[in-house]
Amino acid sequence: MPRIQNLSPSLQNFLTSNNIDTKENHHLHHLEEDDEDEEEGEQRDVERGFERNVNNHGPNPLREHQHQQNNHVPPPREPQMSRMQRLSATNPLRLVFNKGTRVPNATSRAPPKGPARVPNLNPSFQPPPPQFPHPPPPLHHPTPSPSSVISLNSRRYTNRISLFIFLVHLVAAIALVFFLVYKGVEGLVRAGDTRRKEKRLLQFFLPQAVAISFLSITLAFMWQFTVRLWPKIMVYLILWSSFLMALSAGILLICFQKPPTDGVGVALLMFSVCNGLYSCWVTPRINFCCKVLVKSLEPVSKFHDLNEPTYWMLGAGFVWMLVWTFAVIGALNFYFPPLVIIALVLSLAWTTEVMRNVANQTVSRVIALYYLRGMQSNTQFCFQRALSKNLGSACLGSLFVPAIEFLRIIARVLNLIEGEDEFMFSCAHCCLNVMETIFTYGNGWAYVQIAAYGKGFVQASQDTWELFKKLDMECVVDSDITSAICFLSGTCSGSICVIVVSAWTWSVHKSFTATLSLLAFFIGYLMTRIAMALPHACVSCYYVCYAENPKNLLFDKTIPERIEMLHDGRDLSVPTPRVPRRFTT
Repeated sequence: MPRIQNLSPSLQNFLTSNNIDTKENHHLHHLEEDDEDEEEGEQRDVERGFERNVNNHGPNPLREHQHQQNNHVPPPREPQMSRMQRLSATNPLRLVFNKGTRVPNATSRAPPKGPARVPNLNPSFQPPPPQFPHPPPPLHHPTPSPSSVISLNSRRYTNRISLFIFLVHLVAAIALVFFLVYKGVEGLVRAGDTRRKEKRLLQFFLPQAVAISFLSITLAFMWQFTVRLWPKIMVYLILWSSFLMALSAGILLICFQKPPTDGVGVALLMFSVCNGLYSCWVTPRINFCCKVLVKSLEPVSKFHDLNEPTYWMLGAGFVWMLVWTFAVIGALNFYFPPLVIIALVLSLAWTTEVMRNVANQTVSRVIALYYLRGMQSNTQFCFQRALSKNLGSACLGSLFVPAIEFLRIIARVLNLIEGEDEFMFSCAHCCLNVMETIFTYGNGWAYVQIAAYGKGFVQASQDTWELFKKLDMECVVDSDITSAICFLSGTCSGSICVIVVSAWTWSVHKSFTATLSLLAFFIGYLMTRIAMALPHACVSCYYVCYAENPKNLLFDKTIPERIEMLHDGRDLSVPTPRVPRRFTT
């Protein structure tokens, strides 16, 4: 085997072990000798191809040159086909010579056309590494900035200024209440007219005041339980029972024939008349209100401890009202009793409204996360969050929302009774336009986004109203009567307390009848409003979460059908007054 001996030792061993015939060895020897000639020929071919491609504007010649180097196989010198030619492209033996991989690249998947070629077996030749096609550049997905990502667990305190003001007010109110309690005890210990006055107050004023607190908290629990159990029946019952109870309380006080009681009685009679007119006006809306109330109360059964924050707020309100009642008695022995009592009333109103909104935010966070993320939130954690990080928003909203809603109702009433005199009622349009603008910066719908995302009160009000505008839901939320139902349930409780307390006080001490009647109505209303925070929050979450994600499977077609009915004019109810376009442009 003379020709094999001229080859390198590694190639000799390989050819000997695989029994390659002499003709093939002869052919391989010629391949070694003519390697330089082939490279020169390829260089000429590349130059010719470069000129042809430049003239024809064809593909890149450098890439063709790389492709020829990757598949560098010289043409056969003899027509005889060797065993190496019959090996497949993925055979291990052929892969060893080509220094390739078992997985072919994109250029080696299709078999080359033309005569078969024998691989270069020159041991001194090192073929270049295979050139795989460059992968396409990855698509650029814009990453949202941290400010645009809305967190469900924001740790910042909202509306810190209002929180600071409320805490200062609360400290001052506690100090004043305990100081007035001390003054009441001091007046009871002293001898003389002050002692006799204190004894009379403790005997004929304090029992009724304590009874008011117990009766009001009992009515509060009753309203919440019955509304959750029979929502359809309770909507009708609240509308008409509030009218009947206010009418009965007003007539009873007028029958006492005392100037103070007559004044309170006339006020209750006027309120009952307005209540009856409103109940007649919103009768076509009751069916939709019942449907939304039933649908929004469905998630409550999934959270067995959802009522606990409301119960804690009712308990705290009950204790605070008992202490507050003692402070009112002590204020009668202090300087300027009317001014001090007015300050105590305003402080109690703000404090109980904050308690109601704390319960509202707790329920709103639990229900909103259920709608938006399908989460089973911890009620205690949501309650702690409402008492800490979101307390400032509750304080700010409690201070402005009642006043804004009251003025907005007055502006709507003025536009409802609009007559032919355009000059007289142009002021009514202007007032309604102003209130609509203010309402976008402060409304009760904002508590849902405050609880869910930790936004400030003003920002949450704007974002919520923009969601309603985007889905054309303004007409639906304006015609909703859930907040009115909660308000009328409070007035109904207040009227019941007035009837009980005024009859009792008239029989024991007539001079305290008017004062205790006002106190009874005030405490009964506040306690019931705290209890009704749960259904109110559920309805608010239903509207706001639908506006944020209308395609959620937890929502049905109640709201879209209502919007379609209002736009088509199929709703028989009187539309809510809106500002005419000529006054808004």
